[in-house]
Amino acid sequence: MTPAIRVFRERNVAFTLRPYRYEDRGGTEVASRELGVDEHGVIKTLVMEDERKNPLVILMHGDREVSTKELARILKVKAIHPCDPATANRHTGYVVGGTSPFGTRKRLPVYMEETILDIPRIIVNAGKKGLLAEIATADLMRVLKPVTVRVAR
Repeated sequence: MTPAIRVFRERNVAFTLRPYRYEDRGGTEVASRELGVDEHGVIKTLVMEDERKNPLVILMHGDREVSTKELARILKVKAIHPCDPATANRHTGYVVGGTSPFGTRKRLPVYMEETILDIPRIIVNAGKKGLLAEIATADLMRVLKPVTVRVAR
């Protein structure tokens, strides 16, 4: 059991595990293909830092990218950049490719692309490579309380 699944159970999040055949560097494109779902509803968990090394999580549609310049502007910092895998692991306790926004080692601020709210049920990482979970977007909002932003490109 992963820390994310523990959080789902502790916080009464109804979830369906969606295992798939993981491919290195395949990302949400492989996950959506393997599961037969729209990549837009497979949500990436990205670990980033500002110029002072303050970490954050940003949740983004699988078929979109994060405008780090726009996110930095919104957060009123000079720059935002993705963490390298070792740093992301240190912040979250998860291995890149298996990072869930739930059950992170440290409590990190969570930001979410606002248009994710348009999708009633989403698929997020459940805490290990090749294991996703389908959950209600409302449960993600209730448990994580992310700040919504518009930074997709």
